[in-house]
Amino acid sequence: MPKYLGDVRCWVNSGKHLLALSFSGFDPTRTLRRGVGSRLLILSGSLSHLKVLGLRQGRGVSSGAHMRRREFIAGISGVAVALPLAARSQQPAGRVYRVGYLAGGSQQTQLYLIKAFDEGLRSLGYRVGQNIVIEYRFADGEVQRLPALAAELVRLGVDVIVSGNTRSTVAAMEATTTIPIVMTSSANPVSVGLVASLARPGGNVTGFSLDGGNEGEIQGKRLGLLKETLPNLTRVGILWNPDGAINPARLESMRDVTQPLGLKLVAVEARGLDALEQAFATMVREQMQAFILVSDTVLFNYRQQIGAMALKNRLPSTSSLKEFAEAGLLLSYGPDFQPLYGGAAVFIDKIFKGAKPAELPVEQPTKYELVINLKTAKALGIIVPPTLLARADEVIE
Repeated sequence: MPKYLGDVRCWVNSGKHLLALSFSGFDPTRTLRRGVGSRLLILSGSLSHLKVLGLRQGRGVSSGAHMRRREFIAGISGVAVALPLAARSQQPAGRVYRVGYLAGGSQQTQLYLIKAFDEGLRSLGYRVGQNIVIEYRFADGEVQRLPALAAELVRLGVDVIVSGNTRSTVAAMEATTTIPIVMTSSANPVSVGLVASLARPGGNVTGFSLDGGNEGEIQGKRLGLLKETLPNLTRVGILWNPDGAINPARLESMRDVTQPLGLKLVAVEARGLDALEQAFATMVREQMQAFILVSDTVLFNYRQQIGAMALKNRLPSTSSLKEFAEAGLLLSYGPDFQPLYGGAAVFIDKIFKGAKPAELPVEQPTKYELVINLKTAKALGIIVPPTLLARADEVIE
């Protein structure tokens, strides 16, 4: 079949053929008729949705008439000759790539990351709707939906899948072992089994790791920032969701860094909104002086409620994401995610040009942000040391 016919799909049901062609620039009222032996193949509609209406034999038209495969192909090839040259010239000269975007959160919470991703693609010459199509799938905080969403992207035949945190990366891996996966914010990818090593991933996954297996070191910095703000700090709660894919590893890594800081940690579980009230009651009862939040998709969606409860219970707190500081937590320290999503476009470009994910080393963030919510500090009666304020990348007043 001539190449300019573009995307042709043929559905066969009980010996009946239905053809759908995607074209443009054709008179929507025009009907093409092409002889197929002693029959006449009748197609109608615009070239944005051209379909087989049926076969004319003699004076009648039968929409369910049987057509042998060879006759069918001959008829459509004949129709190609009748297509106007203008329609042919409007077909894209190069390939149009399809990218799957899988996120555990909502579209609203991903807008600034989507923008960074789009800007990264544009800087490399990709234009959405021209030479690339993005298939977005959001779980809206319902992480149990991720496997079904990942499977849907695989059925669509995407060329690559961009995943967010570890949960979405795991879901994508379970859905395919052949489609390349570019992770943007997965933690502990080696210990979780996402890649064999950072230098040589060895499978169909590459991208960015939030750490290089040094989760304890990063958590230690967050606890150190709390200790610097609250010199008399000795008892710290850990607010976490045990259903998180890698949270148990984070929990253990935090315990390893508490001794040098002279801190006692008490883990408090919260699997969802209903459990948060009880979690804060437990921290108050255990006389926690502050808490560190282990972020995941579920708790991220409830960050406003967590920020309000932290103020209500007068508990200073820290986390890895600036969004938690914006929601009312005292401070946050973690990677700037926008460069990671922009950088995902670089991985995609390399894959489109023939690189194999197994041979693309996993990269790590180069920029970490310290955000301090001075408004929260004043509400809790905390005086943030000037030296700490001077090191902050952002101060919320």
